[in-house]
Amino acid sequence: MAVRTVDEKKLRYMEYLHRETGDRHHTNLEDMRQYELLRVGSPETVDEAVRIFSSDLPGHVSDDPVRNCKYLFVSAITMACRTAMAAGMEAERAYNSSDLFILRMDQLSTVEEVRSLHREMFEFYLREVQTAKKKRPYPKPIIQCMDYIYEHLHERITVRDLAEYTGLSESYLSVLFKKETGNAISEYIMGRRIEAAENMLKFSDYSYAEIGMILAFSSQSHFIHAFKTHTGLTPKEYRDRFYELF
Repeated sequence: MAVRTVDEKKLRYMEYLHRETGDRHHTNLEDMRQYELLRVGSPETVDEAVRIFSSDLPGHVSDDPVRNCKYLFVSAITMACRTAMAAGMEAERAYNSSDLFILRMDQLSTVEEVRSLHREMFEFYLREVQTAKKKRPYPKPIIQCMDYIYEHLHERITVRDLAEYTGLSESYLSVLFKKETGNAISEYIMGRRIEAAENMLKFSDYSYAEIGMILAFSSQSHFIHAFKTHTGLTPKEYRDRFYELF
């Protein structure tokens, strides 16, 4: 009889240990902040990524410290590569760079070396994103809106909220946002919620109801309908196909 890698008894025991020791993983929103900063080309990207990677919370996937660090590096570069492409980096360049970084990582023998390479990797992708964005920079109010939306994905967001935050009228901000991004504000917000939901389905074990609640959907049925409209898959179908948690 095959031994299950993950069974309910093992899972409950790990939850018990983490409760007793006070250990936990980063929340999904904490973890994804570094990639959202990268997506918008923020100078804060590298410091945030290093903080997350160097903390005691990123995850335990091997009893060997170096191997554990390498596994987490691969997870981080996978997300950084995809984020950079979404932000405008040419896909082939992004993938080839990822391969080179992983080949280099494979040669390293200490945690300190892997952490140093992790910083170098984020610095590289940040430069690439910033270069891509210089080709068509967004006006400051649009960047402010994008930042606000990311920071408040777990809340209801209105055009009035964004107008007050940027100091513009609702009507002018709506027209400007559509002109600059090609999307209405409501469409952009929904797109970011769906992206966050995709990441939570792939990289966390939150239930569909929990994800919908965390991302401020009005109901589980609303979340499922919106998700399928945008991706062509139900949340269950998406998780079954793309789940990548170690």
